[in-house]
Amino acid sequence: MAYTVGQVAKVAGVTVRTLHHYDEIGLLSPSGRTSAGYRRYDDADLQRLQLVLYYRELGFPLEEITAIIDDPAADPAAHLRRQHELLTVRLTRLQEMVAAIEFAMEASRMNIQLTPEERFEVFGDFDPEQRRAEAEQRWGDTDVYRESNRRVSRYTKDDWLRNKAENEDWGRRMVAVLTSGAAADSPEAMDLAEEHRQLISRWFYECSYEIHTGLADMYLADERFTAFYENIAPGLAAYLHEAIHANAISRA
Repeated sequence: MAYTVGQVAKVAGVTVRTLHHYDEIGLLSPSGRTSAGYRRYDDADLQRLQLVLYYRELGFPLEEITAIIDDPAADPAAHLRRQHELLTVRLTRLQEMVAAIEFAMEASRMNIQLTPEERFEVFGDFDPEQRRAEAEQRWGDTDVYRESNRRVSRYTKDDWLRNKAENEDWGRRMVAVLTSGAAADSPEAMDLAEEHRQLISRWFYECSYEIHTGLADMYLADERFTAFYENIAPGLAAYLHEAIHANAISRA
């Protein structure tokens, strides 16, 4: 059976632009074309796309995915076994880190020593104290919580305004890379993902690559975090998620 690029995009949950990009780089080229030159995909193409998406979800760069899938010594069963092993390791790691990861964005601004007027100037309508009780109950005994709480308790209004300015500047540059059409695993996107990790480490707690990729997963799994980045720019949550994973694989 033959499928149009639009049908494949809908079934796979990717964009037509993504499929065009995969074709351009030789990762997934359609088996046929119509007389008018339109792409036509068959069942074998869809099976290959499924493998691509499996490895993409695991954070593999596109170039490495191509090498893995095109390895003549590999077979579908071997691919599935490798994916299962990688997912099992990742699941175990995330389960061990979940408390610290979930806390990272929710409780990073607890114990802020600011007046109500200063809080509004820095945070606007967002009140970081609203989730303080929840954060303390769930993560108060973690090292990450204690370290973040210790640091932010010393910050003045000027410190918070500087933090806000740094994050807004980072956000503008990340959106510029996103809208330029650069891939999430491009050097430009990965450099900004690394800067994002270093911002967290500098202001709140030491953010390892493991914690950072865990945070990236939350940006898509938790609608509150997804909404935060989507309000900056549509598609930013997923783009940042991919860039963080690619950066961690590249540097860790």
